[in-house]
Amino acid sequence: MEASFNENVSELCSDSVHDRRTSKHIRDNVHGNIYLDRFFLQFVDTEQFQRLRDLKQLGLTDMVYPGAVHSRFEHSLGVYWLADKAINSINTFQGSELGIEPFDIKTVKLAGLLHDVGHGPFSHLFERGFLPQVLKGSKWCHESMSLNMIEYIVDQHHIDIDSECLKTVKEMIVASNKGSQKSMTEKHFLYDIVANGRNGIDVDKFDYIVRDSRACGLGCNFQPERLMDTMRVIDDEICYLAKDYLTIHKLFAARADLHRTVYTHPKVKAIELMVVDVLCKANDYLDISSKIQEPAEYWKLDDSILKSIEISHDQALKEARDLILRIRRRDLYQFCNEFSVPLERLEHFKDITAQDIVCSQGRAGTLKEEDVVVSNVKIDLTRGRNSPFESINFFQDYDSELKFRIEDSRVSHLLPAFYQDMIVRVYSKKPELVDAVSEAFENFQVKEYGRKEQIHATPRKGTRRALYSR
Repeated sequence: MEASFNENVSELCSDSVHDRRTSKHIRDNVHGNIYLDRFFLQFVDTEQFQRLRDLKQLGLTDMVYPGAVHSRFEHSLGVYWLADKAINSINTFQGSELGIEPFDIKTVKLAGLLHDVGHGPFSHLFERGFLPQVLKGSKWCHESMSLNMIEYIVDQHHIDIDSECLKTVKEMIVASNKGSQKSMTEKHFLYDIVANGRNGIDVDKFDYIVRDSRACGLGCNFQPERLMDTMRVIDDEICYLAKDYLTIHKLFAARADLHRTVYTHPKVKAIELMVVDVLCKANDYLDISSKIQEPAEYWKLDDSILKSIEISHDQALKEARDLILRIRRRDLYQFCNEFSVPLERLEHFKDITAQDIVCSQGRAGTLKEEDVVVSNVKIDLTRGRNSPFESINFFQDYDSELKFRIEDSRVSHLLPAFYQDMIVRVYSKKPELVDAVSEAFENFQVKEYGRKEQIHATPRKGTRRALYSR
């Protein structure tokens, strides 16, 4: 009964701020009806924001999970809507005591809407896989480009927005980054709604966990509505009802599970590694990396670049085209094996390289570095090797003003004792070298750890296996 009442209040307080006569109504397959007021439509109805329709939320994941074709456009609308619900839920129950103003509501919602407007093609592959290869030491990130893109949109489309509002929105988007600035001396809790740098609980995660799980056909037992309905601000920080501890654990567990089974699926990574090579081979001719310098050029860059390379007749792009053809024909870089780095070696772990594997082959070995690809995959609960609950504050009930932390051991002994995995995967670029790469990989494990850490033997690619591993 209490949950039902809270849900109704949440819907009313969110819907009440929208004038249905002037709002645009969008039907979302995750959140239902989404309403965009005229102010926000000024940003949505621009070619720069509409570009997000051509960026798949999960990049190349649909090559393994065919349903994962949803876009950054849908996700951005979803984060906007959840930001709306979150700030209005707080405003309904604590608005007067916290001094929440229309300015605060507008900035939170706009930050949710525009947080991904600077994202690159193929999800995070562009900034974490491609750019470091062609721009050594590159520190470029999509959040910074989002800030540049927002200013560009405002200037190009002559959007009437207060400079202080614009500044605050940009700060909220990068709030989770270390050293991020907050111009507000009070109401720091507003910065926790879209990109929470304190503990990682934010509406960005709320949307993509539910949306990605649904698109990939996976179950998701995390319910963000529960947290948004019961959260409360204490000492300028969003805190959570103590009995919602396991709901928060489900949030982080669902995120980790998506990383392991979807985002870093071995075949997804194989395709990503191939696309990185495609972009690197095409970069000198198409000058892709230079487009990150100017929003005027960058907004024209999206996932369609792969098709542009594929249908081009330029001889300079032949090697890149040949790699794309391999992807189309499912002639992927061959997954050889993987192991989890031993717990006692995690703290001082350094990424394994192709050179490490090649140097571990037998004396008569003929492997070269360009034959091998290593993928170092880190999966955690957002706080590296630390528990995320160390940064989360709870409250006992609505009559209490006291916030406190909860230790894992006080809740359940079934919760994880460790919070990070590091998985090392090795791929062979050529099918005929799988055995040689696998042997060198095993030799490396024995040399490094004194034993083979991998669990299973090297998979063999056959007609039946290939069919079911897609």
